[in-house]
Amino acid sequence: MNPSFDEFLQSSLQTIKEENLYRTLKTIHSPQGPEVALDGKTYINFSSNDYLGLANHPAVHQAYADGLASYGVGSGASRLICGNFEPQESLEKTLALFKQAESALVFSTGYATALGTLTALLTKVDTVIMDKLCHASLIDGVKLSGATLRIFPHNDLGHAEKLIIQSQTKGTGKILLIVESVYSMDGDLSPLADLVALKTKYNVWMMVDEAHGTGVFGPHGRGLAAELGLSGQIDIQMGTLGKALGTSGGFIVGSKSLREYLINKARSFIFSTAPSPALAHATMKALEICQSTEGDQLRARLFRSIEQLESGLKSNGDGRRHAASPIIPIILNDEGITLKAASALNESGFLVPAIRYPTVGRGKARLRVTLTAGHTPDMVHRLLVSLNQV
Repeated sequence: MNPSFDEFLQSSLQTIKEENLYRTLKTIHSPQGPEVALDGKTYINFSSNDYLGLANHPAVHQAYADGLASYGVGSGASRLICGNFEPQESLEKTLALFKQAESALVFSTGYATALGTLTALLTKVDTVIMDKLCHASLIDGVKLSGATLRIFPHNDLGHAEKLIIQSQTKGTGKILLIVESVYSMDGDLSPLADLVALKTKYNVWMMVDEAHGTGVFGPHGRGLAAELGLSGQIDIQMGTLGKALGTSGGFIVGSKSLREYLINKARSFIFSTAPSPALAHATMKALEICQSTEGDQLRARLFRSIEQLESGLKSNGDGRRHAASPIIPIILNDEGITLKAASALNESGFLVPAIRYPTVGRGKARLRVTLTAGHTPDMVHRLLVSLNQV
């Protein structure tokens, strides 16, 4: 018997609750920063991806205000109609220079960037070889394209090579290798140089998602690919404006031909209202700060906090690997235990999210601590004390 619509929803929600996977929205009542107001209480926020603290930087605020005064709040149309403003094009030119590429194209969100790019480039005769821990947007983009998706175990170069050889043996369609530079839930780095060597050896395409690397790694925050001198060897670099740069949106950098192709073929670009020109104006200022002496100082503060937290976890007997990025997972595996741990930290005045399926695999739940340049040594010390008690 077909259940009523409401019966279906209620039954499904009950199952989610029983599996300790139920989620609710939290309303923040203060600007983004190391401390936030939630439900009448102030918390130290260890869950933000605003790695350099630019979301609340006075100069970025002023640039946004100037953009509002000049261009208004919204763009009014898709960019191919009449929503293409000077700040959006200036931002793309700046991003291309920043990433040492020929060209760049900005999308409304990071998710739309992945979906639009992959569905534009791939068809059902093509094959994608992807790291198991790649972001959901990349997985969804491949699935929507109809291409064959082959997954290799996380950072397993040998398995990736085997899949490339198998795909080439079949002899049909294009092959695209997709990895991230910094993995969003484990916080570890990709063996990018070895992967680029694989790409070159077998002459396949390569896409690298630098969402969590942009602004954090490399000279002036250009990303892990730039740090390793690999930028010119990667066909498609993807990034986000909503993490270390503190605003919102996503982007692709690559050749001029890639930009032109995506303008004509990426449906999430063609059929979306253009990002706000005022926000593009603010992002220009964020990029300027990122590449300045101040940006270098913010990154230095961020990595001091990473070292402090990592050292403290080891002295508490955690015994985990050396932290490679601002993302430090504390893996507890059990969803119920992880929820209780997050709740206990919440009671102590900290926002540290419990990450569960489907964001990570079943039985691989974790507390995900993210550090920013705004965290003080005292904040990190207090978190360590609470983590030890939990």
